[in-house]
Amino acid sequence: MEHRVVITGIGAITPIGNNTAEFWDSLKNGRSGVDIISKFDVTNCKVKCAAEVKGFDPSTVVDRKEVRRNDLFSIYAMGAADEAVAMSGIDMDSIDKHRLGVIVSSGIGGINTIQEQSAKMTLKGMSRIAPLFIPMAISNMAAGNIAIRFGARGTCLDVVTACASSTHSIGEAFRNIKHGYSDYIIAGGSEASICELGIGGFAALTALSTSEDPKRASIPFDKERSGFVMGEGAGIVFMESLESAKARGAEILAEIVGYGSTCDAYHITSPLP
Repeated sequence: MEHRVVITGIGAITPIGNNTAEFWDSLKNGRSGVDIISKFDVTNCKVKCAAEVKGFDPSTVVDRKEVRRNDLFSIYAMGAADEAVAMSGIDMDSIDKHRLGVIVSSGIGGINTIQEQSAKMTLKGMSRIAPLFIPMAISNMAAGNIAIRFGARGTCLDVVTACASSTHSIGEAFRNIKHGYSDYIIAGGSEASICELGIGGFAALTALSTSEDPKRASIPFDKERSGFVMGEGAGIVFMESLESAKARGAEILAEIVGYGSTCDAYHITSPLP
């Protein structure tokens, strides 16, 4: 039996709003999240602009001890998941947690942690690497932390496909529920890669915009386009079967009706001519 799949909750931490309501209001009013990078000194960097999350306090998501034990991409993901789950109205104590899954992606994981710990190792030696370096850095820890947070005992995955990672997560969650493997899945993605290593790496590829004017940096369809603008944040949706949503009287925000994924096996970025 195939099931229809719906979305009943949304969570967002973004450069134009740290919750769904703020994000949607900014979209409607045409506000841009792009500005001069503030996370590090860009004096000697060709790339000056990025879309940073603003005014976000990690301690509103996890306690201060856990702030030090998690990379920012995981904290963004947990914060957005909290909002999505709350919006869905699901009573976590009343469901079978083996039917609850998490498919949340990060294309690059804890790159801030990788940069910080690499610098520490260079200066002070291997013995000074943080004990939790690996679980802070690996990209599946956003999904893992969300699963721990809500006691999800179903599938727990991180689909890593560069810019398509979050879309693939939502698509795979759709298929998972459609074919009856799960009743509920927390799905989406999170990134926190605005640091010297993240910006410098993409700049070395000549992939990023070098505009010094935030209003002219992200112009994807303009003939003066010089690259894309790095952003950060998290977007999470709470997905479930239509039967489940109807049975508990949940507000249905959207229905997902299809998903496809293909590759032309030609080049890492350019499409087959």
